[in-house]
Amino acid sequence: MLKQFHQLVSPKYFYNLAVLLTPWFAWLTILLMIAGLYGGLVFAPADYQQGESFRIIYVHVPSAWMSLFIYVVMAVAGGVGLIWHIKIADVVAKSCAPIGASFTFLALATGSLWGKPMWGTWWVWDARLTSELILLFLYLGYMALQSAFDDRRVAARASAILALVGLVNIPIIHYSVEWWSTLHQGATVSKMDAPSIHIDMLIPLLIMALAFKAYFVTIVLLRSRTEILEYECNSSWVSKLLNKVESRT
Repeated sequence: MLKQFHQLVSPKYFYNLAVLLTPWFAWLTILLMIAGLYGGLVFAPADYQQGESFRIIYVHVPSAWMSLFIYVVMAVAGGVGLIWHIKIADVVAKSCAPIGASFTFLALATGSLWGKPMWGTWWVWDARLTSELILLFLYLGYMALQSAFDDRRVAARASAILALVGLVNIPIIHYSVEWWSTLHQGATVSKMDAPSIHIDMLIPLLIMALAFKAYFVTIVLLRSRTEILEYECNSSWVSKLLNKVESRT
């Protein structure tokens, strides 16, 4: 078991695994995205209160979920790299940051587009919105720290500490609607009793959530491959790989 673990976290093995898995997750992303968008934009009925404008949830809600999920993955990977000095963990954490920032920005932007007709304003300093904005700043701060140091190990340690400290914001975002009086609507899917959303609307939403996760894995694998090549640029296996590429071209 220990031998298999060391093999998995080997840069060369992880790179080859990423090359193998990337096209599978890419095709899965495409199929799920087509099914989710068709279900959300065509199959699902209009909401009895919000009409057709509710359909923005098929982008907004999965983006918001992903913004939290990716941050947790980034912080855990950063913590693993910080404590056990596993290079692949640092690579994964660094690869997560711009993807998570993009999903967070998308969640905020689509939320504003929905908020204008529903609330009559593009933005309010609501507890959920404000804490989500802080999450975006945490992502940007993480990326800034990564770029602030020439030494990759120092950059990984500094950004990992920031990511771990920022974890306190995740439960605040999740429970902000329950803890404070807020304009943002409460949970409709992850309720203890049953989701207060029609099954015809729920299924496309869950498919889109899976599509976004598959997309995340695809991009993380692609970015990790690039990061590994940069980390291992002086190793013999990267030189052999580059020579193979050059010989083909």
